[in-house]
Amino acid sequence: MEKDNNALQQNCVCVNENPSQIHWYLQIKYLIVGILFGIVFVKSEVISWFRIQEMFRLQSFHMFGIIGSAIVTGMISIWVIKKFNIKTLDGEPISIAPKKFNKGQIYGGLIFGCGWAITGACPGPLFAQIGTGSFAVIVTLLSAILGTWVYGYYREKLPH
Repeated sequence: MEKDNNALQQNCVCVNENPSQIHWYLQIKYLIVGILFGIVFVKSEVISWFRIQEMFRLQSFHMFGIIGSAIVTGMISIWVIKKFNIKTLDGEPISIAPKKFNKGQIYGGLIFGCGWAITGACPGPLFAQIGTGSFAVIVTLLSAILGTWVYGYYREKLPH
């Protein structure tokens, strides 16, 4: 039963879901934040294939610095959320389920890293790359969607 509960926690089910009907125009704030985030990706060269290749060849600190600062920012943010019991904009409590380590995370990370190195793109900046006119990245986007579907299809058969 413990394994089943852990698997359910990792299903990414939104526990902070607001059941009330939300009008589409109230979601524009998320579109604006997404556009601004994309601009930051472009200006900081996070979406640059050359920067990503430099990172994997250990030729530049640029991407490691950005990723490292994102990790530190995330750690501080999680600490603040837990320490001060921060709530969502709708006033709902934020609950962060504990995650158990398993060897599948290593395999998944290796597959993800190989795909990232080969394509020069990770899922975050894909849309920003497409937005800058790198339409070849659509193949990477479709491959990511296919990979997600394949994982979902075989999820029950994989070790968790």
